[in-house]
Amino acid sequence: MTLFTDMIDGYRRFRASGWSDQRERWDELKEGQSPRVMVIACSDSRVDPTQIFDTSPGEIFVVRNVAALVPPFETTPGRHGVSAALEFAVQVLNVQEIVVMGHGLCGGCRAALTQELKDAPPGEGGFIATWIDMLNDARDRVTEVYGEDDHSREALRMMEKEGVKVSLDNLRTFPCVRHKEGKGQLRLIGAYFAIADGVLHVLDEKSGEFSPVPA
Repeated sequence: MTLFTDMIDGYRRFRASGWSDQRERWDELKEGQSPRVMVIACSDSRVDPTQIFDTSPGEIFVVRNVAALVPPFETTPGRHGVSAALEFAVQVLNVQEIVVMGHGLCGGCRAALTQELKDAPPGEGGFIATWIDMLNDARDRVTEVYGEDDHSREALRMMEKEGVKVSLDNLRTFPCVRHKEGKGQLRLIGAYFAIADGVLHVLDEKSGEFSPVPA
């Protein structure tokens, strides 16, 4: 198991190779960043977007949270972390694409499907439960197909993919996103990474189906 002391060793390797190998790139980034793509992904340690997409520093603007969720646009008081990052990416960085990437074996989606944290107090699962209640409508769609008590791999996979669709729908509640997408200045993309086989799937929003990307 990796601990911070191990990570320091990794940092030293990075300084000896990664930093020096891309020193010119890092020098460019001192002037600022200009990524063209924002990726919204899960916090799960197995699905690092920079690794999956093999990107260099400064190429993608990444936000990660439980189940790769985007809350709907709202102006109520609170700490709107995802909304702030989205606003910065769209309005300041002028990204051209936003990718929402769900993944297989997602613990947040499983909790939303099973409702195992439904009555947990804050600090003992309650914060997670409140966050993933954004998936309640998605859960209804899954249980319509598989039944209330079916928590099989197939039901969970549908839940994970429906979660991507929820975030895409919520993205479109933001006026800046809706405006730029309508003018053709911004493209929204749904994706799903299967941990079991390492295959990336991309959503066709017209059909509602995810198709694997050819290797």
